[in-house]
Amino acid sequence: MLGSFIHIYFRMVWHIRSVFLAIVALIIAGALVFAGVEKIPIGEAVYFAFITGLTVGYGDIVATTTFGRIISVLLGFVGILFTGLVIAVAVHAVREAWEKTQKPD
Repeated sequence: MLGSFIHIYFRMVWHIRSVFLAIVALIIAGALVFAGVEKIPIGEAVYFAFITGLTVGYGDIVATTTFGRIISVLLGFVGILFTGLVIAVAVHAVREAWEKTQKPD
């Protein structure tokens, strides 16, 4: 069943790859804007954007301006969409793999 799940999961990811890429592009765009607003290196801003988007939020890099905080909140929302999409695909793959194992041969 695990092999079936993995196959189905990555097949589903491939079908909606444009959505995944759009969400990652939004996170990177947010990082670039954040780097300009907060005047931090781009590498740190990308790190901040993904940590914020994944709702981990270590707190080692924080927004100090109002616009930076707004960007942080928007990155959090985009991250929630990304997490929800990953979970939805996984649940669908589990259900499809389970149904596949329950069919009599």
